[in-house]
This record gives sequence, structure tokens and C-alpha cells, in this order.
Amino acid sequence: MMNGSRKSNVPRWRWWIHFALIGGYFLPGVARGLYFVPQHPALTGSARGLLVVCGFNLGAFAVVFLLGWLASRATAEELFLPWRPGWWVLPLGIGYSIAFRVILAVVGIITILFLVVTRLVDVDSLRNVAVQIRPRVDHLVDFSALQTNRIYYWLMLTLVSFVGAGFREELWRGATLAGMRALWPRAFLSPTGEVIAIIVIAIGFGAAHLSMGILAAAVATLLGLFLGLILIVHRSIWPAVIAHGFFDATTFALLPLVASRVPHLHP
Repeated sequence: MMNGSRKSNVPRWRWWIHFALIGGYFLPGVARGLYFVPQHPALTGSARGLLVVCGFNLGAFAVVFLLGWLASRATAEELFLPWRPGWWVLPLGIGYSIAFRVILAVVGIITILFLVVTRLVDVDSLRNVAVQIRPRVDHLVDFSALQTNRIYYWLMLTLVSFVGAGFREELWRGATLAGMRALWPRAFLSPTGEVIAIIVIAIGFGAAHLSMGILAAAVATLLGLFLGLILIVHRSIWPAVIAHGFFDATTFALLPLVASRVPHLHP
């Protein structure tokens, strides 16, 4: 077992299978973001289509995860699955989600002030750049369906946010970290090593969002780093699952308002 700073006794080749399957799960998404421009929203424009896509994605991940786990037989502790810290999971998750939005706002304001004060760009140019690098959320979700189809809207706020994104992606993050700790214990078993691993995983997570543009990928990288730190602090994926799900749900809930108030930010 690999609890705390102890090495795993499972043969390395088994952990290689675990890491290749689970850790590499998002590589097709990275390739898609780099080389293909989506013509339609990935989550389609109907509730039925959304359910089909979510079912396929969850099913595919379940198969990959199961095969990886059968190879490594990682314990719940190694996968950061224990429910910690008790009933605090929900309020902590919500609080972390709010904190991340505040951090994003502060980073955004500091970046804008730096660019303007140093005269690297003027205000007009900044507006143009903001429009050009805006997150292409339309590559993921159908704005019209989100505004008019209540079933689609609520599926986005529940199934997509908390299961498809929150649970699936944090389970992936924890399992990928477990693989890195088992394969390279000298590098990643220590607290500092875990932070380095989380940074590497966050970069991969951000790259998987390149189909939505460079700004969306940057935000996803920061989100991945933040969620990874939550995971290693609590030794559990669950506060990160709630934080991730709540962040995505509030984002999708606000999209119809943003679309109606600032129409030039989406096609």
C-alpha cells in the first residue's frame, strides 16, 4: 500500500498500465483542441443529445478507469476516495468555488492594470483582444438551448456540472496523481513533489480545454491547480468535486444572462 509517504508494493508494470490508461484519458481531447475546430457544440443542442453525449463520456471513462484499476488495484486511500472532512465537504466545496472566482477576478484585474499602466496595450486594443480571445463556450454548449430549453438548462447545472465534470474529472485527477506517486516515488511522494505533480496534471487538464480557446485553457489550468491543491490538502477528492461542480454550475447558470447582456461575447 502507498499511504502517506510509503511506496506501493504493486509491480511497476501494473502501475504503468494504470497511468497510461487513466492518465492518458484526456490526450484525445488535447489533440482535438490543437488540430480541430468544432463545428457544433460538443454537448449538442437538445436534452436528448446531451444525455447521449454524457452517457457515452461517462461510460467510456468508466471502462478506462476500471481497466486501469484492475491493473493497479489501487486502494481507496491511494485514489483519495475517503469522504473527508465529514460534513464539512459541502460547505468547504462551495466556499472554495467562491474563493476561486474571487482569485480569478483579482488575477484578471491585476493583468489588465499591468497591461494598461505599462502601455503594452491601450484600452481600445484591450477590448478587441478581449473579444478575440474570449472563451469559446459555444464549442461546448448551445447558447440557444441553454436559454430556451429548461431540461437542457437543468441537466447542465446538475448532470454535466457535478457528475460529468466534478466527479469524473476529479476522480481522474486523483487516480493520475496516484499513478505518478507510485511510478516516481522519489519525485512525487513528498508534499513538494505532490504540488509539482498537481501542476503537471493541471497543465494537461488545461490543454484538454484548448478547443474553447487559449483563455479558456488558461482558466482551466488555474482551476485544475486550485482543485488539485484542495485534493492534496484534504487527502480526498470530494471537496474538489463539490467545488468543481459548483463552479461549473454557477458558470452555466450565468451564461444566459451574459448572452443577453453582452451579445458580442458569443457568436
